[in-house]
Amino acid sequence: MMITYHCFWLLFWVGQPHQSFSSPLSKRTRGFPEKEKVLELSGNNRKEFTRSKRSWMWNQFFLLEEYTGSDYQYVGKLHSDQDRGDGSLKYILSGDGAGDLFIINENTGDIQATKRLDREEKPVYILRAQAINRRTGRPVEPESEFVIKIHDINDNEPMFTKDVYNASVPEMSDVGTFVVQVTATDADDPTYGNSAKVVYSILQGQPYFSVESESGIIKTALLNMDRENREQYQVVIQAKDMGGQMGGLSGTTTVNITLTDVNDNPPRFPQSTYQFKTPESAPPESPIGRIKANDADVGENAEIKYSITEGDGSDMFEVITDKDTQEGIITVKKALDFEKKKLYTLKVEATNTHVDPRFLYLGPFKDSTTVRILVEDVDEPPVFSRPAYILEVKEDVPINSIIGTVTAQDPDVAKNPVKYSVDRHTDMDRVFNINSGNGSIFTSKPLDRETLLWHNITVIAAEINNPKQSSRVPVFIKVLDVNDNAPEFAMFYETFVCENAKAEQLIQTLSAVDKDDSFSGHQFSFSLAPEATSGSNFTIQDNRDNTAGIFTRKNRYNRHEMSTYLLPVVISDSDYPVQSSTETVTIRVCACDHRGKMQSCNAEALIHPTGLSTGALIAILLCIIILLVTVVLFAALKRQRKKEPLIISKEDIRDNIVSYNDEGGGEEDTQAFDIGTLRNPEAIEDNKLRRDIVPEALFMPRRTPAVRDNTDVRDFINQRLKENDTDPTAPPYDSLATYAYEGNGSVAESLSSLESVTTDGDQDYDYLSDWGPRFKKLADMYGSVDSDKDS
Repeated sequence: MMITYHCFWLLFWVGQPHQSFSSPLSKRTRGFPEKEKVLELSGNNRKEFTRSKRSWMWNQFFLLEEYTGSDYQYVGKLHSDQDRGDGSLKYILSGDGAGDLFIINENTGDIQATKRLDREEKPVYILRAQAINRRTGRPVEPESEFVIKIHDINDNEPMFTKDVYNASVPEMSDVGTFVVQVTATDADDPTYGNSAKVVYSILQGQPYFSVESESGIIKTALLNMDRENREQYQVVIQAKDMGGQMGGLSGTTTVNITLTDVNDNPPRFPQSTYQFKTPESAPPESPIGRIKANDADVGENAEIKYSITEGDGSDMFEVITDKDTQEGIITVKKALDFEKKKLYTLKVEATNTHVDPRFLYLGPFKDSTTVRILVEDVDEPPVFSRPAYILEVKEDVPINSIIGTVTAQDPDVAKNPVKYSVDRHTDMDRVFNINSGNGSIFTSKPLDRETLLWHNITVIAAEINNPKQSSRVPVFIKVLDVNDNAPEFAMFYETFVCENAKAEQLIQTLSAVDKDDSFSGHQFSFSLAPEATSGSNFTIQDNRDNTAGIFTRKNRYNRHEMSTYLLPVVISDSDYPVQSSTETVTIRVCACDHRGKMQSCNAEALIHPTGLSTGALIAILLCIIILLVTVVLFAALKRQRKKEPLIISKEDIRDNIVSYNDEGGGEEDTQAFDIGTLRNPEAIEDNKLRRDIVPEALFMPRRTPAVRDNTDVRDFINQRLKENDTDPTAPPYDSLATYAYEGNGSVAESLSSLESVTTDGDQDYDYLSDWGPRFKKLADMYGSVDSDKDS
């Protein structure tokens, strides 16, 4: 126990309009040797009494929430027995809300609440009170702790945990079947009064549902609620506090209740008989019609299975269930024939696939109806007597021979006539034809089994009155074999015989093949052709197993006398009629070693026994080629030396004038005469081909003898002109070349081929003056030439 020398009193007063209450949880008494006076305040009356020193611990005080007065709400008064009223003490308040929510007068110890208090926000405040000496600042009493608890008032209505509840319950449920539980909460104090005591009640939804007042559990209240009559229900539930008494606050919520389906309704056909029509041409699995049994249930409870239970068409039709629409689809199971049966009657049953045993008392969950199906006649195409035909014919049958017949008839009652034809896409070569009236097939071209064994054609049968009604049938024609091919060698035979061969030596084995077919197997015979029987150097021996051997008839053969033998062999078969052919075997005579291995079959190589080998011949050929190349190079070098100029001088000017404005060779005509040739006629070389043209024919250049003692340049040039006139490689246009003689006084004069062709006389160009001013320049040029020549 703590011992205090002073007594600290806490006196709390609750201001108007409510009075605060204090409840001491513990009371401690301390004894002291001295006594003091304690003041007890009660309104304006003050009573003074003497007691032993003791202290009180006030733990809990009550204050009403939601104070609505205009002044601060008075909480109580703090007083210490050390207070002499001289203002020497100072009261201090600390803890929850001290200085803000709760304030104290430091001189008088009065405590007030400055704001409205909400228990739902904070129900309890813990404060600490202390009295200190104002001058020294030291406490005169130990710090005491007390609790202010807010008294609750009913200021909160019940609130549901959801604004809208959604629930479901099976239809046809018993009374009292649980549906859903709703819950409402009240923020008021559940420990004080009935402010938080909630009671549930139903405002909307009777007489179908009820609610338990204390738990909020909603249950069914009506028997045999049928979903098919009503599926959705809206129930309004109220929660009221104060135990449902008058003046209590309340809240509501909405509960949407759906009745879920159960299989309490059997399927029912809306009519007892259905009738459908279908053409006889309807293919299998094609739908004819739909039937539907109505079921008021939904989901899997409305799933129906349809079946044919009896009737004369149960093997011709079937019914399947459409999973999406729950309809029964009647389909064709087998091909129909109007001519055989025109009406079918079926009994179809509809059954629920998911049956609830609880409702079997309502009756069987199935129903049946009658379905009548009428088969309609259609114009059907002709029908062949067989699905396919297989015919056989020999390959040597004459053209237009009948090989077989196909038959088709109109299945309809009218029995329309039928015509036949061959689908030419299956017989592109038109090997076969058909009689359009009776369907007999005959050949139109020769057959060859070895070329094509099977012919696959298609025959079309169509009604004459309605060609669109047609049908097809495949016809397989097998060509039978006849012995029309002669046997022949299995391969091309070319063999050899050694020069040192001996008589009766086997050099080759022959075999044969035959394109024809033989049921008992081929039997071939081999023999020499009659023209080779006498004097032949070889013989044929038939081995009786479709092979034969070629044997030598003498000793030694000479390839220099006969290098190749052609041996005709006759091959015959054993079928009827017998076919034979003559084949030729080529036999070459070759040189062989002592073991009979061929070495050489070339007769020319053995004419000179001491001939050179192949390597030696190649070496000799290379030497000859090298020698020829050397000679050509030597001649080329010597020719280059001859082309050096004979006169080397600075005054040696060679003029090559090329005229670009006359109709000549143009700038390609750049070959002129060498002036050195004019000055030294002995240096004349062979004529060269013109480089400015490609001659039509290549002629060997003519070599003209040089004029040694001719010093007259005019004669030399004239001689050259004559040679150019007769030279077939000369160009057919002017080529002007000047040889170091300029001006009108040149003794060389003009070398134009235009002038050279008229060497017997000069031409007159005076007519150019009459052509007008455009030809004046040309007239002056040629006129001056004429004057020069005249002078």
